[in-house]
Amino acid sequence: MDQSKQEKECGYELFPERNTGSKQDKTFVKNLFTLHFKCEIMLKLAMEKSPYAKLLLSAMNSSGCKVIKERHFACEDCDGTVSGGFDVASSQIVLCQNNIHQQSHMNRVVTHELIHAFDHCRAHVDWFNNLRHLACSEIRAANLSGDCSFGSEVSRFNFGLKQHHQGCVSGRAVRSILAVRKISAEEAQKIVDEVFDSCSSDHAPFGRVPHGNKDAEFAYNDYESRDRYNANLL
Repeated sequence: MDQSKQEKECGYELFPERNTGSKQDKTFVKNLFTLHFKCEIMLKLAMEKSPYAKLLLSAMNSSGCKVIKERHFACEDCDGTVSGGFDVASSQIVLCQNNIHQQSHMNRVVTHELIHAFDHCRAHVDWFNNLRHLACSEIRAANLSGDCSFGSEVSRFNFGLKQHHQGCVSGRAVRSILAVRKISAEEAQKIVDEVFDSCSSDHAPFGRVPHGNKDAEFAYNDYESRDRYNANLL
């Protein structure tokens, strides 16, 4: 797939600053300074304080994919429909500074996109040509990032009982696919359904579905102490 077609069909229009052909006037860039500074501060806090993000950063480092803040994150202005994205071509996580206004939101977006980066690091993901691969990573990101936690769903006024979490994960995965691929909702749902069981059961590197910060903190502590535990078995 040539670069222009790839950008057109894979959601790059949602991230205008990724478009090398676009230019923004100096006034526009100046107006974004405050948003950019706030985004950078919230990113720093997410990387240092969020147990979700800390676990993923540690896991990527252990997998040989060390994440460097200045190299692998970029606070940029985006389309109003998205909060972030993982740019495979540059191995960068894009954080939408005009759409992320609260620390809790930043924590979830950083975690969501780090899960994509982790999948990119550990597996041969064909992001552009294999929709099942894309769907699997979107399912994992929705399932493990806190996107579908009880608190997140209550804040959206979404309430449910049996299998609500699974429905939330499936729905968010479908919407994420539709945001970056020109396919029908029916096709996206079919692909998600085909891989849902196997991909929602893949909890790496958390070892569980973390249902909140306390649960994520336990998972982080377990991950950090795994070497001591394994050493004791020898």
